[in-house]
Order: sequence, then C-alpha cells, then structure tokens
Amino acid sequence: MEGRVARRGFFAELNHQAQLAEKRRRQEAAAAYRSHLAAQREADRARREFERAAAASARASAAEQAAAEKLAARMHVDARMAEAAAMNADLTQLYGDIDGLLASTLEVDDHVDLESLKIRSLEHPPFDPGPLSTPVPPMPAPVYPPEPVYQEPAAPTGLAGAFGGRKRHEEAVGQARAAHEAGHRAWHDHCTRLYADHRSESERRARAEQDRLRNLHAAEEAYQHQCRQREADATAHNQRLSQFINDLAFDVEAAIQDYVGVVLSNSVYPESFTVEHDHRFDIGSRELTLTVTVPEPSGIPVVREFRYVKAKDEIVPTALPVKERKERYANAVWQVALRTLHEIFEADRAGKIRSVTLTVGAGRIAPATGRPEFVPLAVVGTDRDTFAGFDLAHVIPHATLVHLGAALSKSPIDLTPADTGVGVRVRGR
Repeated sequence: MEGRVARRGFFAELNHQAQLAEKRRRQEAAAAYRSHLAAQREADRARREFERAAAASARASAAEQAAAEKLAARMHVDARMAEAAAMNADLTQLYGDIDGLLASTLEVDDHVDLESLKIRSLEHPPFDPGPLSTPVPPMPAPVYPPEPVYQEPAAPTGLAGAFGGRKRHEEAVGQARAAHEAGHRAWHDHCTRLYADHRSESERRARAEQDRLRNLHAAEEAYQHQCRQREADATAHNQRLSQFINDLAFDVEAAIQDYVGVVLSNSVYPESFTVEHDHRFDIGSRELTLTVTVPEPSGIPVVREFRYVKAKDEIVPTALPVKERKERYANAVWQVALRTLHEIFEADRAGKIRSVTLTVGAGRIAPATGRPEFVPLAVVGTDRDTFAGFDLAHVIPHATLVHLGAALSKSPIDLTPADTGVGVRVRGR
C-alpha cells in the first residue's frame, strides 16, 4: 500500500478538477440523482408534516387531544417511512455507480485535448475597494446661535419717575447691562468652542480623507498587480502547455508519462468507489506499467435495503447476501481493469503506447506482519490491437480478462492475491 499513491501533476490536477465539475453536471442530470432528490424532498415534507401535527397536538383542547395525537402518530410513521425511502434511494444510486463503472466510461471520449486546457481568455474580478470607495463626508458649517442683543429697560414716566423711579431705573439698567455682558461673554465662549470643534473635526476629516485616498491608491495598485500576476501566470501556463504538447508530439518519454497522468486524472470515479493510479512508461518497449488501487472490501456498503419497523420505531438495515457482496466487489475489480485499459488506449490516439501491463489491487494491513501491503487482485497484459477488437458494451468483464490470460484472484472480497507465479501473457505481441 505504501508508495502506491501517485501525485497528480499540474495539468493532471487542472484536468481532474474540470472533470469533477463535469461529472457533477452529468450526475445531476441523471434519473437516479433526480430520484434521490425526490426521495429526500418527500422525507423532508413528511418530517415537516409530523412537526406541524405534533405542534397542533400540543395546542389542542382535551376533546381534540386524542384525534390530534392520532394524526401526529400517523405523520410520524409517514416521516420515518419517507426517511427509509430516501436512504434506499441513496443505496440504489450508490450501487448503480459501482455496478456501472465500465459503462460510465464508454459514454465519453477519453482523449484529452490538451489545447483545450490553454487559457484563452482571462477575466479579472472587478475591483472592489469596499469602504474605501466612500469619501469622508465634509464637515458641515457650524450653526452659531444668534448674538445676544442688549435691550435697555424702559425709563419710567409720569408719577413713577417722580417718586424714586429714576433711581430704580438706573439700577435696572445696571442689572440689564451686567446680564447682557455675561450673556454675551457666554455666547462668545460658546461660539469660540463651536468654531474650535468645527476646525478640529474638519482637520480630522481632511486627514481621514487623505488616508482614504492613499489607501485607495494602494488598493488599486495591489489589484493591478494581482491582474498582472494572473496574466503572467496564464502566459506561463500556456507556455508550459505548449512545451508539453510539443514534447508529446516528439515522443519525449516524460511527456508521454505526464499525458497518461492527465488521462488517469480524467477518470473520475464515484465517491463511494475512489481509486488511485500509479504508472510508468518505457519508451524503449512503448509499454505502460500501471497499478490501480481500489477500495478495500470493508469500504463497500453491506446493506441491501432499509426498512422501517413500526413496532420498534426504528429504521433497520437488511444485510446484503454474502453471494451478492462477493459478486459486486469482484465485478467492480474486473470492471476497473477493463475500464483502465479502455481509457488508456482510447485516449492515446497517436498510438504511442503499444501495450499495457496492468495490476488492480487493494491495500490492507497484512495479518501476518501488521504492516501495510498491496494485494494484487487482477494482473493483465494486452496490446492495442488485441484490445481494440473487443466491444466492451457487450462483454462480461471476468470473461474478457480470462480471455486475455489475466491472473485473477479467486476471491477478491477476501483479498486473496491473484496467482502471478505462472506469469501473465500479453496477447497479440
């Protein structure tokens, strides 16, 4: 198991991500996926109905309580049955993916157009300065209160002035003048503070605006730098790809090796049955040696269906028959072998690879040593012309591998190693 995982190269990883997106698109268009979504929606609907019924039961009067509880109980059963149906829909899709490993690749052209990986146009994200785009608002002009106006008390007239009124008037005038002067000083001090505060805040806002403009300019510079970097990266990417395409055309061994990595990255398996590839190409013999690691048997579900048991209020799994488990896992291994050979030969339109020696196996912890080991389950060799004579849409994978003289495990699910002691012949050489 150690050393079996090969890191994808730059273009292989790029292509792999594109294929993941395409696989998701095809999956979402598939009937099985729509069925899965329908089952999930029904489960959600039934659960909401139960929750509403339970809430109605809690609010019901004593006379309505029995009927409300009966309705809530029925809604609960419906919700649990819908949940079981959704789980079974998941199982159906999962097993359909595993059982269709070979058929799924026959629907697509495995050739990878490397020119399509070039960056033809580059769209930069729009510049988003965020809060920096909003200028600091100018300080509004201060609003000063009106200046106090002195109003002298009216002089006494008539008899009021004859009997001490004049003296009282003079006192009133003195008091009025003192009050006016005090009020005027307070007004002046208040206006002075208003002016000082306005000037201080105006200066603060001016500095803040200068900081904003400086930061905005820096953000624009950073954005332009990022755009230039993206353009430089795209140019470097295209140059590397052009060199790759040129090397491939002139049979550079490393380029053929890398192209196989791109092809294998193109092979997107279901999440329930992921595989790993390791490969080596020899330009002298033009033979590709390839190892595929499949999941251990313990990673494959063992449930045939889920059933709601009303008496226990439980969703109970029913186990797959052992025979069906063995057949499904073994058939998945045989399909992976044929699928991999098909993808390599179909993708290699230029015929640079003449033959393939393929090993499909699983990793495990060796019971004897307690250390990781790789168990070969299928070892097969074939050449391009021989494999091109098969109609893979109508073959039985096990029979095809036997026809090719493959060494096959007698019990893949038990991780019984294939007997490679007798050798594996490459037909058609």
